[in-house]
Amino acid sequence: MKRYFYPYFQLLAVAMLLMTSCGHHPDVPSEASASSELPAIFPDYCNVTVPYNIAPLNFMLPADQYEECVARLTTPDGQQQTYGDGVKVQIPESEWHDMLNASKGKSIKVEVWGKKEGKWLSFSPFEIHVAEHPIDEYLSYRLIEPSYVAWTYMEIDQRNLTSFEEKQIFNNEITMNDRAKGQCINCHSYQNYKTDNMLFHVRLSNAGTVIVNDGKISKVNMKRDYTISGGVYPSWHPTAKLIAFSTNRTRQAFHTLNPNKIEVYDEASDLILYDVATDSVSVISEDPDLLEVYPTWSPDGKYLYYCKSVPLPEELRDKDIRSFYPNIQYNLYRRSFDVASHTFGEEELVYDAASYDKSATLPRISPDGRYLLFAEGQYGCFHIRHNDGDIVCMPLDQIPDTCRAEVSDTCHAKEPPLRLDLSNLNSEGTPDSYPSWSSNGHWIMCASRRDDGNYCRVYFSYFNNGKVEKAFMLPQEDPEQHFYLLKSYNRPEFMVEPVKISVAEFSKVFSD
Repeated sequence: MKRYFYPYFQLLAVAMLLMTSCGHHPDVPSEASASSELPAIFPDYCNVTVPYNIAPLNFMLPADQYEECVARLTTPDGQQQTYGDGVKVQIPESEWHDMLNASKGKSIKVEVWGKKEGKWLSFSPFEIHVAEHPIDEYLSYRLIEPSYVAWTYMEIDQRNLTSFEEKQIFNNEITMNDRAKGQCINCHSYQNYKTDNMLFHVRLSNAGTVIVNDGKISKVNMKRDYTISGGVYPSWHPTAKLIAFSTNRTRQAFHTLNPNKIEVYDEASDLILYDVATDSVSVISEDPDLLEVYPTWSPDGKYLYYCKSVPLPEELRDKDIRSFYPNIQYNLYRRSFDVASHTFGEEELVYDAASYDKSATLPRISPDGRYLLFAEGQYGCFHIRHNDGDIVCMPLDQIPDTCRAEVSDTCHAKEPPLRLDLSNLNSEGTPDSYPSWSSNGHWIMCASRRDDGNYCRVYFSYFNNGKVEKAFMLPQEDPEQHFYLLKSYNRPEFMVEPVKISVAEFSKVFSD
């Protein structure tokens, strides 16, 4: 498994790995004081629901409070095993998957003991519920410093969720030819969760969009004289070789006192459609006075959903956006799409967030077409940096017709449309954003800064007939990796298969 460290962490990390024994089966303490409390394990896997194919949920007790940890796991059919080495519980993959298979649709009982000041404490047992629905086997993400101020090295990686195998898709070091200018890589995207048709962006040095079309790689420039920029935020059509993009002129601002720390906003943004086969760009929407961003297709490809800002008061329109960015709010819209003619219908308002003093972004439609998932905060389009950022889910058939009207109308419903209870997914007072669905619609993933307010990590929740279970963090072989990996997980995307093209193959497109 690949690891990431700053130089002064390397010796410490190697030492920790050498001391770790994943196959250690200690004895349960013969004497222990009972506690009615659950163990304060990290990550918090107490009473979570997990897919039956997930990697081991390794965890640890706080090293500054405990000297040792022992855990006993028991399956419904009576299989039982103990684990623990120091304060960590690390379970061999083969043993873990045997326990998951024996517990499908049921639960694994977990008992934890912690040694503190030479004495053992027995905590209240908890369960790990094992769902009958699997999760997509692969996940990809960009690893980047959390502030986005500067970077020297960044990469897009893919992780096998059934194990701890992690491989690199691309990194910016291999093709950067102007170090003073730098090179940014971002916005990896896939058609229908598969990787034969995919893309990622390269900006600044060697700029372009790298597109894989039926396994063949090319680098294209989507900038036209009638567009704001090249393609930015993408969404592949589910059946056609078409990609909807926003085109953006994006800026950042850094606060000194505001707890949100960073603002990311657009000075301008439109929507375009890119035809992969013909290398042609057409405009979907380009309102000069409003901002359009984050396109996403419905699973059947018949609608394009997106976000659009509401008109600003006249007195703000000519001012510097930095003086009124908290006034910018986005609603959710859609347009019908005819795949044969590549034409769009009239704009429809789906959800009038601004009428409830909210801003809605990053819409995602569930694979069965029944639910609308999105991120929401009070203002703006980059809620992963806003402490009020949360994930919202609505049944599409429960959104009042008054909220689906033509854009000339407004939503006159007295109360917001029905929302599912996502309290098990969202965190309190810290940013949650970038929601997405697994390919079977039974798992919701989001990016969250809930652990320390700075580093963005990946969380999953089980979704079953509108009920959302307690979120759990992406498992790691060493639970302490979450502390010494000084990178944020950016734009996590589900995949049903790995990217098969190597870093070296991708790099060749920059020299062709």
